[in-house]
Amino acid sequence: MSTNLTAPVGQSTGHPQKPKTSRAKLSYPKVLLIISGGLILLSLLRIVTGANNLTESGQYTAALNAAVPIGLAGLGGLWSERSGVINIGLEGMMMLGAFSAGAVGWEHGPWAAALAGVIGGALGGLLHAVVTVTFGVDHIISGVAINIMALGLTQFLAKLWFGADGSAAAAAGGNDKQSPPMPDMPTFTVHGLSEWLFSVEQHHWFLVSDVAGIFGSLVTNVSWLTLLTAALFVLTFFVLWRSSFGLRLRSCGEGPIAAESLGVNVYRYKYAAVAVSGALAGLGGAFLAIYVHIYQDGQTGGRGYIGLATMIFGNWRPGGVAMGAGLFGFMDALQLRGGGPTVHALLLLLAVLLVGLAVWKLRGGQRTQAVISLAAAALLAVWYATTRTVPLEIVGVAPYIATLLVLSLAAQRLRPPKAIGKIYRRGQGK
Repeated sequence: MSTNLTAPVGQSTGHPQKPKTSRAKLSYPKVLLIISGGLILLSLLRIVTGANNLTESGQYTAALNAAVPIGLAGLGGLWSERSGVINIGLEGMMMLGAFSAGAVGWEHGPWAAALAGVIGGALGGLLHAVVTVTFGVDHIISGVAINIMALGLTQFLAKLWFGADGSAAAAAGGNDKQSPPMPDMPTFTVHGLSEWLFSVEQHHWFLVSDVAGIFGSLVTNVSWLTLLTAALFVLTFFVLWRSSFGLRLRSCGEGPIAAESLGVNVYRYKYAAVAVSGALAGLGGAFLAIYVHIYQDGQTGGRGYIGLATMIFGNWRPGGVAMGAGLFGFMDALQLRGGGPTVHALLLLLAVLLVGLAVWKLRGGQRTQAVISLAAAALLAVWYATTRTVPLEIVGVAPYIATLLVLSLAAQRLRPPKAIGKIYRRGQGK
């Protein structure tokens, strides 16, 4: 006598079934609504606190320049991890890209520097692919080893190429710690529109001037590499989510054995993804060198790790990576341009956001988290009311604090690829 373990729809199997809870999807209209709400809050904050540099065009220009290398690193991590390969080595690949850009750029210009950065990062990505995909080494160990190797290699080559006595690089201004200077990267400005938006911004009208500041930063002295980065984000979305190539690549990160059974060459797609990952991270490192016209030792400053954090915050999606990079770039620019008084104004904004979070948690029945959020909001409000500035030590780490806060809030919505970090061997499903 056999027992049927399945039951038709609508019939009970004798066991209580848990109701399915559906999460609201963060669609693009909702994202635009969130961005609009954030801009309104910033506008109100500017009026209440008088911190006009919160929304001026110079702030957004600096934020954009700070966000580009982080966004490229995050985008590189997305390519790799969507194929199932964890890429902790983004920082090292950025180092290789920055060094390659400095080595080539001082003689051949910024465009050649950008190309050299792409090649340098791609070589680091290929090394990571060989070690993890072909030899099956743990992905974390390989990534950490690449970071250490890249640091030592770039320092050694800088002494050999830039700081050697009597060399052309040394005569052009290079030394053991930096490359000779390279020419400027061309920028573009939409004349007429740029001047008009700047004049509107100077009136400090509520919301109107703030929007003018945003659009003014997008049409004034914008680097062509920034435009290229935006195009790469759009291209990544269409390649990975709107093409058969992208479907096969993502299947390698979700179920490589199933993908292999359908005829997908998993090794090939993993190699391609990790090489592209390194190339994008290398371009991010090249942007850093091109932006300041020289390669410097320690130039990446941990941006590869921050890029990895933006990829996680962005839930392994290009739009989320862009938002995360933009947030970090905004905070980084704010602490550099505004200093203590401007970061002090953000305490009030953070207190308001925590009150909103508490209300949301109460509606979801999470009383303990709601009480903690309200207590934190009260402490921030008291801090804001009893002080006029923020210590420089806190100002310097404000971008990293913001990143940790956002990651902690986004952690409940994350869904990484199912086979990420797992060692795959051809034919193991047979």
